[in-house]
Amino acid sequence: MSDQLYIITGGPGVGKTTILNELDKMGFLTVPEEARRIIKEQVRVDGDGLPWRNKELYAELMFSASLQTYHTIKNTLSKDTVFFDRGLLDTVCYMNMENIPVPVQTVKAVHETKYNPNVFILPPWKEIYETDSERKQDWEEAVFTFEKIKQTYLDYGYTVIEVPKDKVENRVKFIIDRIEES
Repeated sequence: MSDQLYIITGGPGVGKTTILNELDKMGFLTVPEEARRIIKEQVRVDGDGLPWRNKELYAELMFSASLQTYHTIKNTLSKDTVFFDRGLLDTVCYMNMENIPVPVQTVKAVHETKYNPNVFILPPWKEIYETDSERKQDWEEAVFTFEKIKQTYLDYGYTVIEVPKDKVENRVKFIIDRIEES
């Protein structure tokens, strides 16, 4: 089953959501990232689990929500292809970038949680990069994040496939073609 669970990742503002929306329109199951939902929820309740208030709590909330979503998807589907907007390792990467200690149980959960070994990563793309109320990173931080995410997935044994900068339809076709080839 985990062979059908694909991660689409990359730094902020590289087109992940646009690609996932297109895959969703094509009938694939897509799972939105937890980070934006958590930020919106924490802002709504004036909570501390925000990257600009309490990075450690924010990371804990992200990891917990992502792990719960993973298990819900894995336990309810049989052979459906699923695309996740980020995976558990994105949170581990965030923790490392922010010098937050990664708990032993987090590392254990990462090793027990299997996705397809091929991870699709979108490179920084200045022409489409925008900040907003939840995405506050500047361009340099976005590029740095991409490099760290890529290295994190490689360090954990995943094969990282860089999706070319192109029209959304071509990016989606690239992803589907790579899946069909494997």
